[in-house]
Amino acid sequence: MALDAGADASERGVQLRRAHEEFTSAGRVVRPVRPLVAASWQRSARARVSPDGAAPVELDEEELSACRASHPLARVLPVVRELTGPYTGGGEHLVALCDARGRLLWVEGHPGARRAAARMNFVPGARWAESTAGTNAPGTALAEDRPVQVFSAEHFRRPVQAWTCAAAPVHDPRTGRLLGAVDLTGGDGLAHPHSLGFVTALARTVESQLALLAPPPTRDRVHLSALGRDEALLVAGGRELRLSPRHSEIAVVLARHPEGLSGEALHLSLYEDETISPVTLRSELSRLRSLLGPELLASRPYRLTAPVEGDFDTVARRLGSGAVAAAMNAYSGPLLPGSQAPAVARLRRSLAGQLRAALIARADPGLLSDWAYSPWGEDDLPVWQALATALPGPQQASARARSAELAAEQGPATGSQRPRA
Repeated sequence: MALDAGADASERGVQLRRAHEEFTSAGRVVRPVRPLVAASWQRSARARVSPDGAAPVELDEEELSACRASHPLARVLPVVRELTGPYTGGGEHLVALCDARGRLLWVEGHPGARRAAARMNFVPGARWAESTAGTNAPGTALAEDRPVQVFSAEHFRRPVQAWTCAAAPVHDPRTGRLLGAVDLTGGDGLAHPHSLGFVTALARTVESQLALLAPPPTRDRVHLSALGRDEALLVAGGRELRLSPRHSEIAVVLARHPEGLSGEALHLSLYEDETISPVTLRSELSRLRSLLGPELLASRPYRLTAPVEGDFDTVARRLGSGAVAAAMNAYSGPLLPGSQAPAVARLRRSLAGQLRAALIARADPGLLSDWAYSPWGEDDLPVWQALATALPGPQQASARARSAELAAEQGPATGSQRPRA
């Protein structure tokens, strides 16, 4: 929240401008800058964003038209217009929708407000990502993957500091992929806490509308849940099947190889002990085929014949699109934690390592806490150290104590320790 209810917006603006000058001249963050804004200022400075520059206009009319036509948010634009009418109708505020790269696709509102915003290049086709425009609500909401409100001189660029904005990211409801953000921009009136709540609710409404407009999932798609459990849950053709540990490993490996695997390749993926007879694997596959049906598990090569939607793939996809918070929400634990199958163990380490690294880089205390206080993160020294740094001063004590305890237990050579499976 940018401004507490009842706070003096003018006085807070003066304090923030002083803090902004201190940062741009000496690189120091001082009160009353919020941790979220301080982190964004530092990212903006590392990206060499000029405090006096303007956002670049990247799309000409033809490119903008093509981006609008193909973007999923085009389908929900009528809903956005209907819900934001009271904000934009009075002429004080603008509503904007941007894509996942921070490029503004639609900017709507009273002509006078649009003309004023155009002087700082807040126009369709301009890119307002943090890396090109500094701290601002839509750009920072995309970078943080959470709703953000930016008030006055919290904006990194001086020409934007007369404005206040609130934005929230929008994700594809089926895949979790980051689609863009919805933003409200206007004067000090938007600094009210209700504005942040409204734009958050607006983003959730947009996602719900996208879910309603999406085609229903096909019945031949297989859903596989294998995170945080040793016995995977497979849903196919209206049936829900709990697989044995070995069958779970086979399903995960084949899901990762839709093109199929030879018997030899599948054997190497599943067994640490190379002396185990191929006959053992063929017996397991025969039992799994009896369970799933021959129409779902084919041979020569061994493969699942229907598309597989794995919960581990969902996490990887969200990480790939930069949606770290959404990835963490989908991560219910290590992949088949009791499995020693070589291919499963590699995938488990890779997925946990990527998510863990993204959390440490994001330095969000809430996300780091979710990992640190989980069964698989309770002994993860680097995450506890990152959490102790990310928390506000008064809340650091317990995290620092836990970090010291783990450092004493694990010794000095644990800086690259992996999370416990």
